[in-house]
Amino acid sequence: MTDLPPPPAAATRPHSYTRHGITIEDPWAWLRAPGYPEPVTDPDVLAYLNAENAYFDAVMAPLKPLTETLFQEMRGRIKEDESTVPQKDGDWLYWTDFETGGEYPRWWRKPVRGGADELILDEPAMAAGKEYFRVGAVSISEDGRLMAYSTDDDGSERYTIRIKDLGTGGALPEAIAGAAGKWGDVSIEGTIGNIVFTSDGSAILYGLTDEHWRTRTIKLHRLGTDPAEDVVVYYEEDQGYSVGVDLSGDRKWIILTASDHTTSEIRLMPAGDPLADPILVSPRQPGREYDVDVHGGTLFIHTNDTHTNWRLATAPIERPGEWTERIAPSAHFYMTGVSCFADFFVVEGREHGLDQIELHKYDPHIAPHRIVFPEASYVAGLGDNPEYAVSKLRLSYQSMVTPGTVYDYEIATGRLETLKVQEIPSGYDGSKYRTERLEIAVRDGTRVPVSIVYPKDFPRDGSGKLYLYSYGAYGIAIPPGFSTSRMSFLDRGVAFAIAHIRGGDDLGQQWYFDGKLEKRTNTFNDFVDCAKGLIALGYTHAGGIAVAGRSAGGELMGAIVNSDPELWGVVVADVPFVDVLNTMLDETLPLTPGEWPEWGNPITDKAAFELIRSYSPYDNVRAQAYPPLYISGGLNDPRVTYWEPAKWAARLRATKTDGNLLVLKINMGAGHGGKSGRWESLREAADEMAFMLWQLGAAD
Repeated sequence: MTDLPPPPAAATRPHSYTRHGITIEDPWAWLRAPGYPEPVTDPDVLAYLNAENAYFDAVMAPLKPLTETLFQEMRGRIKEDESTVPQKDGDWLYWTDFETGGEYPRWWRKPVRGGADELILDEPAMAAGKEYFRVGAVSISEDGRLMAYSTDDDGSERYTIRIKDLGTGGALPEAIAGAAGKWGDVSIEGTIGNIVFTSDGSAILYGLTDEHWRTRTIKLHRLGTDPAEDVVVYYEEDQGYSVGVDLSGDRKWIILTASDHTTSEIRLMPAGDPLADPILVSPRQPGREYDVDVHGGTLFIHTNDTHTNWRLATAPIERPGEWTERIAPSAHFYMTGVSCFADFFVVEGREHGLDQIELHKYDPHIAPHRIVFPEASYVAGLGDNPEYAVSKLRLSYQSMVTPGTVYDYEIATGRLETLKVQEIPSGYDGSKYRTERLEIAVRDGTRVPVSIVYPKDFPRDGSGKLYLYSYGAYGIAIPPGFSTSRMSFLDRGVAFAIAHIRGGDDLGQQWYFDGKLEKRTNTFNDFVDCAKGLIALGYTHAGGIAVAGRSAGGELMGAIVNSDPELWGVVVADVPFVDVLNTMLDETLPLTPGEWPEWGNPITDKAAFELIRSYSPYDNVRAQAYPPLYISGGLNDPRVTYWEPAKWAARLRATKTDGNLLVLKINMGAGHGGKSGRWESLREAADEMAFMLWQLGAAD
């Protein structure tokens, strides 16, 4: 592309700081606009971001035909008038659907006894004329009379709550939004998280963020009153913790959870009396996590207090600290969750990295039953099961070659009833593809699973091209699921693989622990070594691998592109957490205190400072050749602030020695999730895919 304008060059301005006796030079620190988190108005910052966006448009302009082709392919695999399977909740059946061509879903219900469909939430109408729109939480009162919902129209994830009378269709006058008041010296800026109705439907509980986007306050709002009069139910003193509310499975108890990345603490309040003195299940103990459901007078406590694969304990609600083991921890089964129903409880988990669902009777003498699924590698879990007394369970299922499937599982007979299989209007033939689950030995001898899918005629002589994906943080597993978008890679002869690296909890919580804090570099090494292992097995070659990651996965991209640039044919880093050292040193930023248990606290801990400094992608850019890079960010992103990708791109442009393309796109009206709406987000995916295929030489 010789006719491209020169890429932007961000100015450098002297800036340095000294911590633990080490001086850090940061000449692009000015890209953090003064006044954050207020909207960005600094003309120099905006000029640079707009210049990068203009350069992005210039680079991508010749790819418009390919982007449009990919977009139409991906859109053609999505049922335009898609709808969910209706689910019963009380006297009503609830579901959502899309109109043909619609960007946003509509929310519906109808009486179980029969009657007309009722449109209860019209997202297309609410989003009309907005650059960005997203519904956060939706909650229906126990009697089905009222609905509370929250919306965000700029990507900042500071939601406004509104309440609708479903009987009349009218809205209650109050709106619970930003600037809702103060708690001590902390100003309250917006709502986030679940919304919970009291059992009589007269009030809701909700979480508030402060000016640092930390959720430390739970409030009670009585319907029909001024939100300024809302009562503080709980305030969390520790700035590293966040709080949230939920309901027990029987809906008799409000569950209030305070937690960081390693420790949790739960209080229970009667759903009919939320201002009653809360029941503290067990005081927080550093490093111990637990969650709770309730059956009758018994607490079911899912905890990692004795083993990283978790266990299940019970306790009488009158003596919540007296824990008795119900299911012991297993070396092979990683227990990920427990849900109580009227006549049984469900244990979810993973064995050898594959999802398992077990049904247990409350009588401990009756053996549990595990649901068996047909494929050797798959993703399965509980679906939407709002009712407590049920004879069927709604389940979800998919694999890398099997489209998403919705089942009802009959408790009495063990029969799986197929309710819906994801429809692919343009057609799908699973026999065209093959999938495997490999294990690759990495440099410390650990065997890391890799899930891979490829066309059945894919070459195994090293000439093939491969798209390798991972996340590797916060204990988030990347399941081997189905993707219609991925088929545009597969149908152009590009294989797709997921490296289940440490930092996620794919193989248990210890797998997560082995990729965080002082073991963080295991995550990066695992990814690099999986790529080298796939090369050794003949799936691809150095320079024939496209890689991508988002958020903390973008940090992974930044680390591996610094350490092993020759392996990658193209790198996509979306909203990448790449300015790790500066962010973890700045406790005024939204997430920093809560992130210290994940990354370490470089303010107080010199070893953490030195470790983060050794891998922080922005701080380790060096004069070497880099592969083509596609970087994105969001101006309103509260999770990974826009200046992280902007500073990284600026330093890369000024330092790298190659002539490969680097593009930076900043969404000026969106946040961490990119553009909203199913087609707008799909267009962004088509842009990225076009860039990747082009740089891999697989665009034809």
